Amino acid sequence: MPAVGLGCMNLSHAYDVPPTPEAAERLLLTAVEEGVTLFDTAALYGFGANEELLGRVLAGHRDRIVLASKCGMTGIDGRRVIDGRPETIRRTADEALARLRTDVIDIYYLHRLDRAVPVEESVGAMAELVTAGKVRALGLSEVSAATLRRAHAMHPIAALQNEYSLWTRNPEEGTLAATRELGVALVAFSPLARGFLTSAPPDFGALPAGDIRRGMPRFNERHYPANLALRSELEKIADETGLTLPQLALAWVVSRGPHVVAIPGTRSVPHLRESLSVLDLDVSGGALETAGWVLNSATVHGARYNEATLAEIDTECFGRAG
Repeated sequence: MPAVGLGCMNLSHAYDVPPTPEAAERLLLTAVEEGVTLFDTAALYGFGANEELLGRVLAGHRDRIVLASKCGMTGIDGRRVIDGRPETIRRTADEALARLRTDVIDIYYLHRLDRAVPVEESVGAMAELVTAGKVRALGLSEVSAATLRRAHAMHPIAALQNEYSLWTRNPEEGTLAATRELGVALVAFSPLARGFLTSAPPDFGALPAGDIRRGMPRFNERHYPANLALRSELEKIADETGLTLPQLALAWVVSRGPHVVAIPGTRSVPHLRESLSVLDLDVSGGALETAGWVLNSATVHGARYNEATLAEIDTECFGRAG
């Protein structure tokens, strides 16, 4: 599998206003044409709309792609709900299969650990889906190395999806090493720092009320100016290396190990191609090391989530929200 796939969340969910169905379809089909094999979605994204989009557009290309989705966190009555109970996982898997227009999901993740349900119970229900032929492989999302090991003892885990980028280094506290040791792929979501390391960083003041970055401390008035200054330093490194900033940022992520796969999201065909170009680049180790020195867990300003969201997440953490 190539080291760069496609995260599909922002085609239906979380960031700004979703693109038109026609624009989203064009992006997905271009990704197939450009050789993308891993497409990542979830029941939560658009409260089912993202799975429906991928099902409608990609059904005719099913034999060419790896289709990944997630359970354990969905939208109910307009609210995000974490629910890892076995009966919920069984039901939402059938709903996902219908929306995705497929008989089997290639990788099925537990989107969040439900702290009221032992991970062994959630993974046990997911393992039943493998036995039933509805799922090929299991994954976990936003969990710690300890939880990964518990789950892996219950049933082999093929992939762990955690946020990983120059400014989010949580995997380096345990899961990067644990996935390497266990033979698990580490799938890095938001490798371009939620748009911060793209060619046009978001303007916090212009973000609509529903954009999830409004609730993220790194984008608020207190921290964002300092982070933009760090971004300027990274742009200098990229320019000196003959790269764009997104290319430098993605190259850094995929250089973290042969088992690391990045899934940047985009709504732009040119940006999609820019991300995929990283697969053909030979970036000097010195440039990557310098980039990692400029922006990292010690230099970034603000936590990646607010206090309420941090409390929901099982990953190793670098500190509290600010």
